[in-house]
Amino acid sequence: MAQHEPLQHVHDAHAAHAAHDHDHHDHGHGHGHPHGHHHAPKDFGRAFAIGITLNLGFVVAEVVYGLLANSMALLADAGHNLSDVFGLLLAWYASRLTRRHPSTRFTYGLRSSSILAALINAVLLMFVTGGIAWEAVQRFGHPGSVDGQTVMIIAAIGVVINTATALLFMAGRKGDLNIRGAFLHMVADALISGAVVVTGGVVLLTGWQWLDPAISLVIAVIIVAGTWSLLRDAINLSLHAVPPGIDPLAVRSYLAALPGVTEVHDLHIWGMSTTETALTAHLVLPGGTPGDHFLSEISESLQSRFSIGHATVQIESGDQAAPCKLAPEHLV
Repeated sequence: MAQHEPLQHVHDAHAAHAAHDHDHHDHGHGHGHPHGHHHAPKDFGRAFAIGITLNLGFVVAEVVYGLLANSMALLADAGHNLSDVFGLLLAWYASRLTRRHPSTRFTYGLRSSSILAALINAVLLMFVTGGIAWEAVQRFGHPGSVDGQTVMIIAAIGVVINTATALLFMAGRKGDLNIRGAFLHMVADALISGAVVVTGGVVLLTGWQWLDPAISLVIAVIIVAGTWSLLRDAINLSLHAVPPGIDPLAVRSYLAALPGVTEVHDLHIWGMSTTETALTAHLVLPGGTPGDHFLSEISESLQSRFSIGHATVQIESGDQAAPCKLAPEHLV
């Protein structure tokens, strides 16, 4: 790759509580490395531990009493909650991995582990849901007697546990996409358990045994509907797609409108994790190489306007005698 001017880097522009660190190195080429704010996410380890313990205990209770009550709805909800336990474990472990420092082999650290965890979680949910739906369909042909009272009691406990777990993540739901996902998932689980309570009551009053597998299918549909977007986003992030909520054309327009910039090329935007976004771009400035203040302004603007916290910008003079080999849009 031809480099007409020294590379200028803007790293970790996280708007938060940390101070600015500006390292200026002069090796005869004027390399500048302005560092913006970095915000360390709150540690929700205790919330994960409590949530996992509560949900795992509830899964055991649902399986035992689901078998005793012959309730497919309870067993379906137990399968769903078991997948939640694995999901919480994955999210917790991934959140710890994302805090590891970069190494010579993993130069971004292990931030992408949160994307991998989301993908595994989505696939696991789909697999469990398929089993729930298959068993529910089988039950239509051979409906059994369901103990509606037991179903109501166990599912009501589920409402309490899932609501309590959701409250553990409420404080971080606005600042961390992973925590928000855990919060919304637990809220949905509380609503599903509520639906199972209603099912048990109706079966108890009417004797409609077919309602139990019917509600199981409804639960399966709800899980698929909620998981589909998770699976889609996890796959997209795994393929380095632009994260949801960021308009790449708007980012390009912003960079192109910067003073002195005549061209923007080799622009890439991708998710380093489920909560962090990175960018690289080449800017052509025929008027000369700007200083660190110019790069700091880009860093802060990309963070505040687009939530892009880790940007690396290369400045080029636009020398026609040695054009950048990555300038054509179809090259990466």
